[in-house]
Amino acid sequence: MSEETLPEENPSHDAETPAADAPVQTAVAIDEGPPKHWYIIHTYSGFEQKVADSLRSRAEAFGFDHQIGQLLIPTEEVVELRNGKKVTSKRLLYPGYVLVEMEMNDELWHAVKATPRVTGFVGGGDKPVPLTADEVNSVLYRQASSAERPRPKLHFEKNENVRIVDGPFANFSGKVDEINPERNTLRVMVTILAARRRWNWISCR
Repeated sequence: MSEETLPEENPSHDAETPAADAPVQTAVAIDEGPPKHWYIIHTYSGFEQKVADSLRSRAEAFGFDHQIGQLLIPTEEVVELRNGKKVTSKRLLYPGYVLVEMEMNDELWHAVKATPRVTGFVGGGDKPVPLTADEVNSVLYRQASSAERPRPKLHFEKNENVRIVDGPFANFSGKVDEINPERNTLRVMVTILAARRRWNWISCR
């Protein structure tokens, strides 16, 4: 029986050693451009979504879409009674305003201002002030939290007569003096014994 001789190992052909003519991979740094910041643009009331759509279309058509990030129209969910049933709908948090994430420069500043139904940037001057991280997070948090706990929709008007249903003035009637939609409260003037009057903030339900 003949013995088989194993071939000698050749370090130059080691599987882990790349061949001399193998392409060498190199890392390429990607230039992401200037940082984007959040700004507020003022629009005609009721045209917020059309402005956002138009700005996105113009960015793609004129080649500055890479300089535009997110477009946000802050909304919140509100609940109201219709025919005895609770109905949830959305309403604008800041009517007439659109938040845009963008690289601010003179050319883009003019391009955004030239978008139909845009009246300008909030902050004034030629250098609008960007929102801080806390301000942006506050808007996002309010929008997210409203989806979990819809706010009651107010239908009250000043000088309207209302009846208080709970608290120390429960069952008293009063007249609406001031409405605070941000806090969902009314300031009501209550008449006590037809002689004394008291102002009281009450929660809307």
